[in-house]
Amino acid sequence: MGKYSAILRHLGAGFFCLLLLSQRSEAQQNISLAQALELARTHNKKLKSAQWDIEAAKAVREGINGADKPMIDGSVMGFYVGKPLNSLLPEYGVSPSVIVKQSIYAGGKIKLGKQAADKGIEIYQEQKVLAESEVIFNVQKAYWQVASISEKIVLAKTFKSLLESLLKQLTNSFDAGMIYKNDILRVQVQLNEAELNLVKAKDGLVMSKLNLAQQMGMPGNTEITLADSIVGTFNILAADSYLTAAENRSEIRLLKRALEAQRIQEKLLKADFKPTVGLLASGFASIGPNMNFENGNNLLSSYLGLVSVSIPIWDWGQKASKVKEQSFKVRANQVQMEETREMISLEAQNAYLLLNQAAKRIDLSQVSVQQANENLRLNNDRFSSGTVTGQDVLEAQTLWQQANSNVIDAKVEYKISEAAYQKAIGHNQQ
Repeated sequence: MGKYSAILRHLGAGFFCLLLLSQRSEAQQNISLAQALELARTHNKKLKSAQWDIEAAKAVREGINGADKPMIDGSVMGFYVGKPLNSLLPEYGVSPSVIVKQSIYAGGKIKLGKQAADKGIEIYQEQKVLAESEVIFNVQKAYWQVASISEKIVLAKTFKSLLESLLKQLTNSFDAGMIYKNDILRVQVQLNEAELNLVKAKDGLVMSKLNLAQQMGMPGNTEITLADSIVGTFNILAADSYLTAAENRSEIRLLKRALEAQRIQEKLLKADFKPTVGLLASGFASIGPNMNFENGNNLLSSYLGLVSVSIPIWDWGQKASKVKEQSFKVRANQVQMEETREMISLEAQNAYLLLNQAAKRIDLSQVSVQQANENLRLNNDRFSSGTVTGQDVLEAQTLWQQANSNVIDAKVEYKISEAAYQKAIGHNQQ
């Protein structure tokens, strides 16, 4: 029995390990930028909240659909009359009733209310488009930040290997009595700093992945690997798209919808000057001893019809002042829209300039990398032949590391600037 128990324990442990590995593999996801954007559109919490706002506005619109339909209310009342009223009225009884109300004319308010509700839906839809544009940019930014830190970690490991190789060579030279110890100490200090920077980069990668997962609406424990890297073409753009950027932006469309809603509100306030006509019909019945005072029966039933006409005559200018106030709000909205157009044009032009600056920075950084590679090669050759010191090699390695780091920064800056430019001209809102 002990032998079989041990076998079962080993099998159980093996199954548990396989289960953990399968769960870990499910948690790991290799995600492209396109997949990250699609996940964000589906699962981002801001966009989910914006969609619920749209559904709420649609529910308001559905409620307004019944404003021009008859309203029917029913009620049942039971009563008991004590002395001395029971000598004049039936002592007890039950009285059901039905009331029907119908608006015949309301000065156009019902139609305008439906239009206002439609505009409310359009406004919330544009607000979702605006939120989606911001989310898309944040996902792109977070994605390329993860890519940047990942590249920096690879570079840091390579730089650390170069330093370790140099330290080994210098240690051999020191043991042979060819150099002083301070040459070794310089490299050791640089190596300690490289180790610390590598730790910081790894911690930064964890946080940047958490940020990306949050933007995509994914659990924070999801292990993310990127399918895309910072490669491709980094071209300078021609100055054409940003000139008409404003009309593509959801901010302008949102302000247009808001302006239309303000104008509808102005018409609604003007409708208060018009008369309203309504119809009310009521049918009721009462059941009780000798309820019908006409013939002494126990049932009394009848109906009632009313037509009401309300005509505003004089309110000391209250309605007129509200119309005037709304008119001023419409003008303020128009001015705000013009200012927003100007600000969007400035934003688009600035994004265009930053994108082209990033493209030029990539070209210059790549030239610097070529020069740093050649400088490091020459210093390594001269160090081997004894014509330069370890400090010269250390400086060449540091320049090489900085030049490669600048290329990574420039490429990521281009990717983020490209996303900012697409956002500025409204292309990520379509």
